[in-house]
Amino acid sequence: MEMTMRWYGRKYDTVTLEQIRQVCYVKGIITTLYEKLPGEIWSFKEILSMKKEIENAGLHLAGIESVNVSDAIKAGSSNRDRDIDAYIKTLENLGKADIHTVCYNFMPVFDWTRTELYRKREDGSTVLAYNQFQIDQIGPERMFNSIKDDMNGTIMPGWEPERMEKIKELFLLYKDIDEDQLFSNLKYFLDAIMPVCDKYNINMAIHPDDPSWSVFGLPRIVSDYKKLKRIIDMVPNKHNGITFCTGSYGTNLNNDLVHTISMLKGRIHFAHIRNLRFNNGMRDFEESAHLSSDGFFNMYTIMKSLHDIGFEGPIRPDHGRMIWDEKAMPGYGLYDRALGAAYLCGLWEAIEKKEI
Repeated sequence: MEMTMRWYGRKYDTVTLEQIRQVCYVKGIITTLYEKLPGEIWSFKEILSMKKEIENAGLHLAGIESVNVSDAIKAGSSNRDRDIDAYIKTLENLGKADIHTVCYNFMPVFDWTRTELYRKREDGSTVLAYNQFQIDQIGPERMFNSIKDDMNGTIMPGWEPERMEKIKELFLLYKDIDEDQLFSNLKYFLDAIMPVCDKYNINMAIHPDDPSWSVFGLPRIVSDYKKLKRIIDMVPNKHNGITFCTGSYGTNLNNDLVHTISMLKGRIHFAHIRNLRFNNGMRDFEESAHLSSDGFFNMYTIMKSLHDIGFEGPIRPDHGRMIWDEKAMPGYGLYDRALGAAYLCGLWEAIEKKEI
C-alpha cells in the first residue's frame, strides 16, 4: 500500500506540500483541480502543472479525488451525454499524464452531510459530527447556513456556496429519481467510460454514501453490502471499483467492514481509513482519532483485511480531529492526520512482519 494525504491545492489548502513531506510516512498525494466545475474538461496542461508541483515537492501524485460527476449524469437528464464526453476527455488527459486512480461519488445533491464541523470533545479537540434529530429539524434549504460559519474561512468540497444557492433546483432535478433509476444512471456512465479506463489503465473508485442512509429523502446506492456487490457485478470490469471508506460505509453499524473488504477483493482501488464514535444510537455519531480504542472500529482487523486481500493501492488517513489549536479546513488539518498516518503505517508494518 502507499500512504497518502489529501491536498486541495496551494490556493485552497491550509496545509502545504512542504509540511506533508515532513510526515515521513506519507509518500503520495491525493489531489484535484479544485476550481473545476462538474462537466468541465481538465486540460492536459493543467494536469501536468498540478503533477509537476507535487513532484517538485518530493512527493508522488497517487490519485485524483475527485473528478466530480455532474448532476446531469447522476440524474440522467438531457445534458448527460455532453458531460460524459467531457469526463472521458478528462480521463484521457489523466491517463496520458500517467495518473491511474480516480475517486468519485454518485450522491445526489450533497456529497456528504454533517450537522456540526466543530463538536468539542472532552479533551478539547473538535470533530465533525452528525445528529439525525438536527437534520430533521433543519431541512435541506437551511443546511448550508447551519454550518457555513464553521468552515474556518475555507470552502468545503460539495458545499460550495454557488452550488448551495441552487438547492431547490437540485431537489427538483432528483424528484422522480429512485434507487433503481440512480443505479441505471450509474451503469450508463460506467459503460461509457470503461473503454478509456481500459486504454489508460485508470481505476475508477466510487466513494460510499455519507452517511449510508437516505437524507432528506434522496436515494442512496453505495451504502451496504448488496448495493456494493450490485455495482461491481453490473459492470464486471476490473477498472470499476470502490473507494473503501470505513468512516462513510461504517456509519451504518449493520455493515460488516471486514466481510465487505473480503467480497471486494480485486475491486478496492483506494482506501479512506478513519474511526467513529456513536452516541445515542447509530444516527448520532462523531469522528474520532484513528486509534481503535477511541472509536467503534477495530483498525487492526481492517488493515489486516486489506493486507490479506492483497491491497496495494493508496490509503489515506481520513478526517482528522482539530488539535493543538490548529486552524484549518475542518477534518483536513495537518496534525491529527499525521498521527493517523503514523498509526496506520505502524499497524501495516506489524501485520507484514507477523507474516514473515
